[in-house]
Order: sequence, then C-alpha cells, then structure tokens
Amino acid sequence: MYVQRLELVDFRSYERVAIDLSAGTSVLVGPNGVGKTNLLEALGYVATLDSHRVATDAPLVRAGAAAAVVRCLVVHDGRELQVELEIVPGKANRARLGRSPVRRARDVLGALRMVLFAPEDLELVRGDPAERRRYLDDLLVARQPRYAGVRADYDRVVKQRNALLRTSYLARKTGGTRGGDLSTLDVWDAHLARHGAELLAGRLELTTALGPFVAKAYDAVAAGRGAAGIAYRAGVDVSTPDRAHLESALLEALAASRSSEVERGVTLTGPHRDDLVLTLGELPAKGYASHGESWSYALALRLASYDLLRADGIEPVLALDDVFAELDAGRRERLAELVGGASQLLVTCAVAEDVPAALGGARFDVAEGTVRRAD
Repeated sequence: MYVQRLELVDFRSYERVAIDLSAGTSVLVGPNGVGKTNLLEALGYVATLDSHRVATDAPLVRAGAAAAVVRCLVVHDGRELQVELEIVPGKANRARLGRSPVRRARDVLGALRMVLFAPEDLELVRGDPAERRRYLDDLLVARQPRYAGVRADYDRVVKQRNALLRTSYLARKTGGTRGGDLSTLDVWDAHLARHGAELLAGRLELTTALGPFVAKAYDAVAAGRGAAGIAYRAGVDVSTPDRAHLESALLEALAASRSSEVERGVTLTGPHRDDLVLTLGELPAKGYASHGESWSYALALRLASYDLLRADGIEPVLALDDVFAELDAGRRERLAELVGGASQLLVTCAVAEDVPAALGGARFDVAEGTVRRAD
C-alpha cells in the first residue's frame, strides 16, 4: 500500500497543495514551522479520522476558511482508490470513496492504513492512560475497521450514562431530595456491558498479539539495553477473555460501583478507565525511564504496530516525523535498517543529513505553503 497523490485545500497552513508520491522512501525537508508535519497529519487523519496533535478539528482548517479538504489516491495491490474528507468544524465531516459519498465518515477507515511516529508519542510513555488507550484503539481499528463502530457505540453509551448520572447529581446539589430519575440506568448498564465487553475483548487480544513485537522492536532500537513488556490493566476480571465473561464481569462491577457513581455523577467502571502498562525490566516505564529510554519505547510501540500489521498481511504506510534528529548515529542506522523495507516510508527532517544514506529516495523541499520535488 502507498499513497500516490495527496491534495490539500485549506488544511492547516496550506491554501492549496498537491504532491505526487511513489512507493519507497520520500524525505520531506524544510525548516521547522513550514508545514512538513501538516502533510503527515493530513494522511494520519485519513487513516484514523483523528489528529495526533489536537483534540478538535477546528485547528485543522486554515484561518479564515470554513472547511478543509484532504484528498488522497491510495494504491493497494495494484488498484487505485481515492479517499476524500471534508472537515467542517462543529459539524459532521463528509467523506467520499472513489467518487461516491459514504453515509458516515468512518466508512473510509481501512482505505489507508498508516503508522505514524511523531514527537508527541512520548506521551504514550509519560502521559495519562488516555494516550495509551487511544494507541490501542487506533491500532485495533487499523487491524479490523469494524471496531470503529464498536468504539463509537461504547463512547456514545458512556456519554449518555454520564449525562444521566450528572443530571441526578446536579438535582441533589440544588436541593432535590431524591435527585433525578435513574430508572433507565439499568438499561444503560446493559448497553455499556455489551459494547464494553466487545471493546475489551479486542484490546486484550491485541495486547497479547502486540507484546512480542514491542519487546523485539525495543531490543532493536535500544541495542539490547533493557527488556520492554506490556500488559493490559483492567478494572474487572479478565482472566477469561471471552465476551460473555467480560460482559458479566462489567455488569457486576457496575452494580458494585453504583452508589459511588451516583454520588459522584460519573461512570467509574469500564474500558474507558483501563490502562496499558509499559515496563522496562521489572520497573514501570512511566516515571522510571530516562528521556532516551522513553523516546526509544515510544518508537518501539509504533514499530511494533507496523510489524504486527505486516504480520496480519497488511502493508501500511510508515511515517516518521522528525525522528532522526533525536537519535544518536548508532540508533539512526539501526532504525534505518528496521524501516528500509517499508512499501512506503515518509520521513520529515529539518536537515537532510540527519537521515541515513541507506534511506535514499525521493526528496521534497517544503517551504511556506509549497512543496517541491527536488530530484
């Protein structure tokens, strides 16, 4: 799989730009702040319907514009497929596959599979559990796009359940003796347990499959300096990871936490509270890993994602955003060996010499609002 053409209209700093790409390595070179990362972010948005840099869509639209358009031509097994997304802040995004509109934007997921490593990925190691849950869920959808619907259904149920609990909480705070009506809470519990069990089962299977790839990738990047491991930490019993057991466990946990949830006005049980635990040797990476170890671990998580997708028969696009500048010479060469065989590798850098010579390929010079092929 590779991206043959990328077109942007009013996306971030670009009023209009079009880039013709090819399989193999492409290096995007330019000073900081000229828009190199914006190009990778646009492709990442097509792959995940999310930005790795911001939580809302508004910053993706160029100042003064009402909407942004990202259009890319993806080649997979010799077949071309054009994907188009129109990003309209505050409204539902519109999407097309080929020239046909799709009912929901998430119907384009799977058309482009991509693994993107960016400096923000340090938060996978150092940040809150939400970052690691998002990492798992994005990879889950990349492997099996149907999980986008599972994820959306679960998030909707948590939102509705929280609204019910919050209404009851506020009613009591303002002098109500009984609070709001909680008669439908059992119904929302059943929905949460059903969708949550589906999401939880997918995450558990993914964590098991991903573990060996993380260990291997970290060993390669860090040259054997420490053993990396991952484990899923759930708020319920996951010793039997089948969906029926997980649904029952979630229902039991919801019943046990009911009084606390009513008292606090928020859902305290479910996959949205879980974490992916990262370890180096016997110690947790968060709080113990050095800056270099954290950087290597974050990179290993992305490389593991890439290797797992390839093991599944999926050949994703691999993008490395300003990664080589953070690595010493030895790690640069090792990373070049690991990624050199990608069907398409996109690399950004401020200085072309930071990229090992082994990753020769097309070069693009990026300036303010323009991208020009240099070879």
